[in-house]
Amino acid sequence: MREIEILAAPGRGLFVPGETGVYLRPLDLEHDGAGRAYVAGEADRLLGGGPHRFQRAEVILRSIDRIVAFSGQIDNLRDWALDAGCQDLFDAAIFNLTRRHAMLAGKYWERPLVMGIVNVTADSFSDGVDRRDPAVAVSHAHALIAAGADFIDIGGESTRPGSAGISRAEEIARVVPVIEQSVGFGVPISIDTSKAAVMEAALSAGASIINDVTALTGDPESLGAAARAKVPVMLMHMREGPRTMQDDPQYDCAPLDVFDYLAGRIAACERVGIAPGSLIVDPGIGFGKNDLHNASILARIGLLHGLGVPVMLGASRKSLIARLSLDEAPNDRLGGSLALALGAVEQGVQILRVHDVAETRQALTLRQAVLDAR
Repeated sequence: MREIEILAAPGRGLFVPGETGVYLRPLDLEHDGAGRAYVAGEADRLLGGGPHRFQRAEVILRSIDRIVAFSGQIDNLRDWALDAGCQDLFDAAIFNLTRRHAMLAGKYWERPLVMGIVNVTADSFSDGVDRRDPAVAVSHAHALIAAGADFIDIGGESTRPGSAGISRAEEIARVVPVIEQSVGFGVPISIDTSKAAVMEAALSAGASIINDVTALTGDPESLGAAARAKVPVMLMHMREGPRTMQDDPQYDCAPLDVFDYLAGRIAACERVGIAPGSLIVDPGIGFGKNDLHNASILARIGLLHGLGVPVMLGASRKSLIARLSLDEAPNDRLGGSLALALGAVEQGVQILRVHDVAETRQALTLRQAVLDAR
């Protein structure tokens, strides 16, 4: 994987029209309080129209020969873009960074939202518990709701590395009873699936969000099903499928490759009538990526705001934590999970998909209390 060369200041000739990719990452986010409205002269500094304001950014330029990055004040970077001949690209990136996001299933963006995970599987990587018994899974969903989850994500097929798929009928039989007994508590339900038939059955049972690890590519009917449903859709990046995704994955530059892939999936969704305001993106930590890829994506996850949609992170209890730490078992990775979650929130990530809802909410509450005391 190519490294990003950090420049103290931009030089001339770095941008070549038609050959150089331009990416923008907001820096030094400042929290301006819940529900802050647009103010004249400041609209270009509010990330997604939410509570975070930024005045600085990092520009990354990718060409065949090199990948370079430099940072500065927005106004100074705009002057550079004008001089370099890429002002249109720069202004489009700023527009995407500051485009006001629509509510997600009635939820505002004044704070990070927490999605609780319910795996109705026999082989969940996180704890090895067999939750195919609907009563066990429903009990777990209710516990996560009581712990303060903003959403519940219910999935019936394991996507851990090396896992095999199951039939549509089996997946539907696993998730539908759990969904039916988890709706009606004021917490929207997401269906974690890559099969169109499962999406439709889950939505009929009361789910109101689609979460697809294949970004609607795993089933030729998925794009159409999502377009007809007119519900929010979460698009995740993944190389290959669960069975082969960890077989020597390769990237030119993981953060930029993930950005480009998700931009393409957003465009595909738009072509079938799915509005950008209904989309959320997820970089897919641990899905077809080695530790270097994962770390580089996490270091620059704020790049994904340039797609103009909310960003979700699912890094909870991932094996990355154990490999970079002391080889802890999944249930002993809370500290690493919280560290990755809080690091992502510092870069403005709006949704955290987690196993440990109560602990994550506590960490976010304490973080906000400290920010409010400044």
